Amino acid sequence: MAEDRITQTPHTTVIERRGSNAGLVIGLAVLVVVCIAAYFLFAGTSSEVSKNNAISSAAKSVESTADKAGAAIDKNN
Repeated sequence: MAEDRITQTPHTTVIERRGSNAGLVIGLAVLVVVCIAAYFLFAGTSSEVSKNNAISSAAKSVESTADKAGAAIDKNN
């Protein structure tokens, strides 16, 4: 009778774990929020510049009118 030879080999199970890409989604959301905040910040800054330019223009107009009034008063004296 021949002897039966039984060889037991262990099986290795490989489990690959992958991330759910939540970090990528959160990173993109933060980037979008930063871009929107920067847009409104720069839009507000340009609004302030426009307002300052308008005030400067009005002040120059008042100065010009005052100079004309002063010249007219000097001319009549």
